[in-house]
Amino acid sequence: MKTSQLDRQADLIEAVLSAHKIKGRVFGGVVTPRFIRFDMQLSYEMRVQRVMALREEMAMHLGVPDVRMYRMGNTLRVEIPRSDMAYVRFETLYRRVGDLPELTAILGVDQEGVPLLMKITSPDVAHMLVAGTTGSGKTMLLKTIVLSLALTNPQHRIRMALIDPKGRGLVAFNGLPHLIHPVETDPERAVRLLEGLVVEMERRDRLHFHRPAILVVVDELADLRMIGGQRVEQALIRLTQRGREAGIHVVIATQRPQSTIIGGVVKANLPVRLVGAVNSPEDAKVATGMAGSGANRLRGRGDFLLVARHETIRFQVAFVKDAMIRTAISNPSFLVKELAS
Repeated sequence: MKTSQLDRQADLIEAVLSAHKIKGRVFGGVVTPRFIRFDMQLSYEMRVQRVMALREEMAMHLGVPDVRMYRMGNTLRVEIPRSDMAYVRFETLYRRVGDLPELTAILGVDQEGVPLLMKITSPDVAHMLVAGTTGSGKTMLLKTIVLSLALTNPQHRIRMALIDPKGRGLVAFNGLPHLIHPVETDPERAVRLLEGLVVEMERRDRLHFHRPAILVVVDELADLRMIGGQRVEQALIRLTQRGREAGIHVVIATQRPQSTIIGGVVKANLPVRLVGAVNSPEDAKVATGMAGSGANRLRGRGDFLLVARHETIRFQVAFVKDAMIRTAISNPSFLVKELAS
């Protein structure tokens, strides 16, 4: 990205403000693989909502489909989509991170280009909700989480139960030695698998046992609930309420983040939200657990928000190909050596 182009865009933003007699200036920003962020400082007498109302006008003058505007502390941020946006490749990020801490997953890179990692056994994590419409990158994020954990943690440290009712997202992991059961695509059998995990959780509770960690991933809760109904909800409630102490961690993904799908009790036990593009401000509020997150204005294709401990981090999901997953399953030692070289 040329400096002259960035300067021109900053000048256009200030020109729009000036045309509406708004005192403000662009004082910095950052270039990410998917968008350019400009940071603005407003005069004390200026109202933030007055600037927010200029979003469409700003997009028109910048020649882009839309801009995302939000406040961060005393700074107003303007994000402009790049026409030459790039993917964050999993293998490149894996090499860059080096040795991952135990039971830590790769998510992608944050707005500053820094690798974003998630330790699934952290008390602040426990369980996660992944939400986003078709094309948001939701399933890609699940693949990145599963592959990064499998590459750096042996079976005696983590086992996995993957549920994929659509049969398109996670089935590439069939044959992964960490699986306690082949990737389950049949909804009825998936319900029984979840109920079996509840039994295992109760057994571990009795024995005060929590190793190895078990990662449970459900790719599309809505499809599973259509068949399993209350049985699915009750199993997930039990696992998300008491699973952490038994070493069981749940990742629930859905493209329909309505309360009727997620369920109020389940939602209350998912402290970490990984949210891609959603259809409406209402879906954004349910998915993130907060109003005004702007998740309905995310760009899709891996553009995500991490919401945890009342903090929000924008990040780009790492892209992993199914061919790499199959290579990892057939010859994991070769892949680890190849990626680390």
